[in-house]
Amino acid sequence: MFQGTFDLETATPIDASALSDVLFERGIYWASGRSGLVDLVAAHKWFNLAALKGRKDAVELRQEIAGQMSDAEISTAQREARAWVCAH
Repeated sequence: MFQGTFDLETATPIDASALSDVLFERGIYWASGRSGLVDLVAAHKWFNLAALKGRKDAVELRQEIAGQMSDAEISTAQREARAWVCAH
């Protein structure tokens, strides 16, 4: 856990294209079970968001994961992605 401080006076924003990479990595995290738990709903959500930000490979992985999910799970993932977009 990070326990330092951020100097907001000298901080620089990340490149806008970096956001898609971060979202994609979150999808990989949940799809691969790096946390010890595979969460396809969370993976679909993050891949969906990465795809919205321009990551073309996220589209393919989202489709692959969707093939392993129920319609209800896909709906939940899409709802969560919409909620994230509205909040950010």
